[in-house]
Amino acid sequence: MTHDLGPSTTPNTPTKPISVLFVCLGNICRSPMAEAIFRHLTASLPPTSPLHSTPITIDSAGTSAYHLHAPPDARTMSTLRRHGITDYTHAARKVCGDDFERFGYVLAMDGVNLRDLEAKRGRSKGSGRGKGAQVRLIGDFLEEGDVVGKVGGGEVVGDPYYGGDEGFERVYEQLVRLEGGFLRFLEREVGRDGEGKGQ
Repeated sequence: MTHDLGPSTTPNTPTKPISVLFVCLGNICRSPMAEAIFRHLTASLPPTSPLHSTPITIDSAGTSAYHLHAPPDARTMSTLRRHGITDYTHAARKVCGDDFERFGYVLAMDGVNLRDLEAKRGRSKGSGRGKGAQVRLIGDFLEEGDVVGKVGGGEVVGDPYYGGDEGFERVYEQLVRLEGGFLRFLEREVGRDGEGKGQ
C-alpha cells in the first residue's frame, strides 16, 4: 500500500521530486517509524529550506511478508505519540520490483536488509527495471549531510522487536539523528541543482 502523500508533498512546483522508501525486515517497527519521522521532519521544514517547495514521496516496506497488511507494532506507535507524532497510519507491505523504479532512495535499516534489497534489485535489473534507485543504509548519511564512501559502511539501526519500550525509544532517537543528516544531504543536493539551473 502506498500512502497518500499528505503534508509531505508540496505539488505544482518546478523542483525535481524526491522519493524515499524506508525498509526493514517486517515493516512494523523500524521502517514505519522512519517513515513517520521523515514525514514529520519534512512537514516542519522552514520556508528557507531548499526542500520547502520540493514534492517529496515517502513510504516504507519490508523485505519479508511476515506481517503483510498489519499495522505498526504498538510500541512503535506509542513511541511516536510520545514525541508528538499522532496522525500516522500504515499497513505493512513487502518490497516489490517496481519500488526500485518508483523511489530514488531505498534506505535499509541494517546490512541484512541491504543485501536482501540488492539481491531483489539485481533480479529487477534482469527484467530491465530497477536501475534508478540509490540503495543504501539510512546510516550511510552522516549528521553533517555527508555520505560514507562505501555503500553499507555506515551506522546500523538494530531491530527492537524482541526488547522493551526503551529499545524503541533508542531507535527513535537514532532515526531522528540519521534522518536529520539525510535531510541535510537532500538540501545540499537540491541546492546544487538550483545553482546549476541558474547558470
